Amino acid sequence: MARIVMKFGGTSMAGIERIRTVARRVKREVEAGNQVAVVVSAMAGDTDRLVNFCREASSLYDPREYDVVVSSGEQVTSGLLAIALQAIGVPARSWLGWQLPIHTSAAHASARIEEIDTVALDAALASGEVAVIPGFQGVADNDRVSTLGRGGSDTSAVAVAAAMKADRCDIYTDVDGVYTTDPRIVPRARKLRQVTYEEMLELASVGAKVLQTRSVGLAMKENVRVQVLSSFVADDAPMADTLPGTMIVGEEEIDEMERQLITGIAHDKNEAKITLTSVSDTPGSVAAIFEPLATAGINVDMIIQNIAHQSQGRAGSTDVTFTVPAVDLARTIQALNDARDKIGFDELIHDTRVAKISVVGVGMKSHAGVASTMFTTLGQRGINIQAISTSEIKVSVLIHEDETELAVRVLHTAYGLDAEEAA
Repeated sequence: MARIVMKFGGTSMAGIERIRTVARRVKREVEAGNQVAVVVSAMAGDTDRLVNFCREASSLYDPREYDVVVSSGEQVTSGLLAIALQAIGVPARSWLGWQLPIHTSAAHASARIEEIDTVALDAALASGEVAVIPGFQGVADNDRVSTLGRGGSDTSAVAVAAAMKADRCDIYTDVDGVYTTDPRIVPRARKLRQVTYEEMLELASVGAKVLQTRSVGLAMKENVRVQVLSSFVADDAPMADTLPGTMIVGEEEIDEMERQLITGIAHDKNEAKITLTSVSDTPGSVAAIFEPLATAGINVDMIIQNIAHQSQGRAGSTDVTFTVPAVDLARTIQALNDARDKIGFDELIHDTRVAKISVVGVGMKSHAGVASTMFTTLGQRGINIQAISTSEIKVSVLIHEDETELAVRVLHTAYGLDAEEAA
């Protein structure tokens, strides 16, 4: 007998027929002798609809009441799935975040899970009952409903799996696994059988939309084995434990025969580039730029500092270029302008017509030449690199957004990731 957490996203829960399909898939796991907890998202589009209601009611809404409203979507789907399971003979009940309970911080709309009390959950599973849990929500210390932020149901599922010491957390989505890149851009992209936590965390953080970044980080911290697979398969499809999707695991579990230099190519057009010209080239001047951004909670990614063009700047001055999430551009500009006297820059230039392209793979730890291949390949196709950032297993470059698809395709080929054509 195994303990399994099954998580179903909004497209999987979009309507009664799809919920019935989910119920049949859950029943198969139960009939296989497994103890099952299911974490569900709201129906596709419902959370956006509820968020808009809050904004229409007041532009300065109370985040505590916002959480009450937006968490109702998952309450509906958890109840409906419990009903659908009962209708096909599977004992089931829904457990809301405050009933388990799932304890979170008090940062409403972006809370973090602190602890999950599994006493009631363990008893339900031991009795053969399926526990249906709404994702994305919990309860704060003040006994108010709290939510985890967009994409929080993935985090809920991993946290539940960690708390109940599950053997595996299956994330059912509208894709059938993690690919070497976006198959819509590169039709010959390959589905990966295994990916390390580190690689998935990097891929999620640089644009891959398969899993939410926080959920991957939590899985790595708690050593939860996560599998990504499709919910849109026939009822007679193979069972999940035959590994039809992609397993996210520790590096020690990766088969040496399958270990690759590069795992995937990701892209992200949700970046904005900012350049401050003629900043004083003295100790503390760069700190004056990033302190107000840190205070405003704005994440900065790529950073470049170079000597200012003498035709535009003062002697002994420097230009500083960096990137931020596009959604934070307006707040970034405001924070920098508010601190302009302290920073002492001449001009603030911003550009949203950029894209970040990232090459990710644990093989970089022990192989040289990855960055050289990237730069050479892009240069041969006339693609200009505007900024660069690196980590132990990632190289990212900033380019013009119009060259995104070309860059992804040529890099995918350059690193030998293209699947062989069918015979």
